[in-house]
Amino acid sequence: MAVPQIRPASRADDDALNALDRAAWSPLHAVTPRPAPPYGPFFDALHPVEEFLVAELAAGGREDATAGYIRVARPTPLASNAHVRQIQGLAVHEWARGRGVARALLRAGALHARNQGARRLTLRVLGHNAPARELYASEGFVVEGVLPGEFLLDGAYVDDVFMALPLT
Repeated sequence: MAVPQIRPASRADDDALNALDRAAWSPLHAVTPRPAPPYGPFFDALHPVEEFLVAELAAGGREDATAGYIRVARPTPLASNAHVRQIQGLAVHEWARGRGVARALLRAGALHARNQGARRLTLRVLGHNAPARELYASEGFVVEGVLPGEFLLDGAYVDDVFMALPLT
């Protein structure tokens, strides 16, 4: 099985990541409505290219195809919070699932955060997203809090689970 290659995103990834974001959208993890045209650029002032890592995977006739991405960003602009990074997006193409792409992105994201001087890496995941929660736990993330019924999705109240990984 091919090993995912992780690299920093570039502006040239805009179309591929935009398409991936639309293809990977699911009510299992999305709190926003399904993306609809007109689609804007993937990268913008609130989502700068520097915050993204891209996974490429040669598989199924694809050569170094974009398989997934992770966004690792500062959760706030406050100096007192500068030691924390937060995963604010993780997506893997359906054709690449089960091949270690998400795990490789999580590990690369943690290293990326550590290299920026971060001491903690946090994320938020919907309570009903058991596969993601299991993956995060297997990589050392622990639940630090739950906001019960934080989101109303498809007529059901869903918990928002806050998880964190120490980087020290």
